[in-house]
Amino acid sequence: MSTTITDAAVSGIRDDGGMPTYLAFLRAINLGPTRKFPKDDIRRVVESVGFTDVETHINTGNVRFTTPLRSRAKIEAALEKAFAADRGFEVPAIVFTTAEFAAIARDAAELSAEHPGLARHYVYLMRDAPPADAIERVEATSTPAGEMVVRGRAAHALLRPGYEAGAVDPLGAAKLLGVATNRNLTVVTTIARKWC
Repeated sequence: MSTTITDAAVSGIRDDGGMPTYLAFLRAINLGPTRKFPKDDIRRVVESVGFTDVETHINTGNVRFTTPLRSRAKIEAALEKAFAADRGFEVPAIVFTTAEFAAIARDAAELSAEHPGLARHYVYLMRDAPPADAIERVEATSTPAGEMVVRGRAAHALLRPGYEAGAVDPLGAAKLLGVATNRNLTVVTTIARKWC
């Protein structure tokens, strides 16, 4: 699968007053009966902290918003505090500017094109870029079933036919990534086209 994500309009600044637009990806929600967080509730909670132009995409914890805040750490902290207060459990949020996410989508498209015949391509979105030694450990989890490629705050699981379908972490790399959540290539591409 290939896609073209252009550099136009991905600076992180929207034309609606100049406030930056961010994307947040929530980790470990809607996985069972005790961690429910429907997208309408996500939108309501994000608006409750004063963020505007809030939209969600499907029910896996993908949300776009604008805010005058410029600090990613402050945005993540505000979201996580509000989510915990509303839900009664911790909901990690991994935040990117639209420009950062567009670059991740471009990398994903390039990697997918370089590895034809993949059975699956997952993109792990990380809170922090791992140091060099951690990148080496992540990429060393590669097997004949697939390989891991780290680029900045994204780690790509490029899974070949024959990988263990349905496995949450088929290469055993997720535990090395710190705070992270994954999305498949289709979701990453769709969100980049829609919001970046």
